[in-house]
Amino acid sequence: MKTNRVLALILGTLAIASCGGGNQSSKPEDVLKKVEVTDMVGRTFEVNQGSYNKVVCIGAGALRLYTYVGDVNKLAGVEDIDNKSAANTNRPKMFDGVARPYYIANKDFFETLPSCGVGGPQAQTAEAEKILSCNPDIIISEYEDADKANALAEQVGVPVVTLSIGSKGVFDDKVAQSINLLGKIFERETRSESLNAYIQSETEAIRERTKDVAEADKRLTYICGLGNWGTTNHLMTSSNFYPLTVANIKNVASDLGVQGVGSIEKEKFVELGEKMDVMIMDSAAIKNIKTDEDKALIKETKAWKTGEVYLQMAYNAYYTNIELSLANTWFSAKAVYPSLFEDIDMNAKLDEITTKFNGKALSREINAYPNSFGGYQKIDTATFLA
Repeated sequence: MKTNRVLALILGTLAIASCGGGNQSSKPEDVLKKVEVTDMVGRTFEVNQGSYNKVVCIGAGALRLYTYVGDVNKLAGVEDIDNKSAANTNRPKMFDGVARPYYIANKDFFETLPSCGVGGPQAQTAEAEKILSCNPDIIISEYEDADKANALAEQVGVPVVTLSIGSKGVFDDKVAQSINLLGKIFERETRSESLNAYIQSETEAIRERTKDVAEADKRLTYICGLGNWGTTNHLMTSSNFYPLTVANIKNVASDLGVQGVGSIEKEKFVELGEKMDVMIMDSAAIKNIKTDEDKALIKETKAWKTGEVYLQMAYNAYYTNIELSLANTWFSAKAVYPSLFEDIDMNAKLDEITTKFNGKALSREINAYPNSFGGYQKIDTATFLA
């Protein structure tokens, strides 16, 4: 029975831990450095800094954040959504056509690892049996529930550290805090501090370029087709989209009260379309703009008629693409204020960003994904959506 298998695995894991075995004490006991950490759901506990050799990441965004800071070679398993091996035929495939830089940079290694769960928007529960089969000595989680984290830690017998991304993409304080938390746990503070410093310097650089834009010169901009739980279309937007705030761009939907990412009514889209100076379309939305009615709504907007429509890379795909959130902000600023960003080549900027976050220049691979449509661009409204 499944219950008995889980119980046996739990007892085996606890037995290893009680004998001082397993992977949690890769350093000699006398040099282990115990540090107190507080995770992103307020749980405070001790960890053995830098001692963990078998890591499992569960929930949307956890693996992504870990790859930015931690040693990928210490992963003991990955969720099926991140393992595209030929044998893994029943895995979730809703993001396969969408560029996720952390996956692109590490996909070959991910395919060598066992499953720690299904993953994906439709599988929002930690799978203890699969996690135990990977024999981890620490679990990095993005299931933001303290009670569930405590229950899983008790069940598996290893620390469960919960991260968080927040609603502001790369600019959210929770991203910086999660990166610092990973740096502390895995004794990679130099890396976490460097990455957060880079994010801060990029944020300041964008703000500096746009800070003097007069109110009269701000063009009303619509962010179109942001993903949420794996689904998106032209009606999905945000009234408080923080990348636009960073770039000092006026959001045409700011008065609609769409907190986070949400859908608006077709009538509201038509109303906004009359005032829309610029439309920035998220690449993940294009595949869902299929009907003649949907296309007609978009083509009737002011932005489409004047040719001021631009394509950004997928902002959300199994939670926020942090590095693309940053690249998209540069692109939005360049699209809305071209004279202020004439020196910025988006492929070069994207390569710089992915090298910092993912260790590789990935623009060519990102642009080649089916749902990237060739990468950052000003859309030819005469042929696109024809």
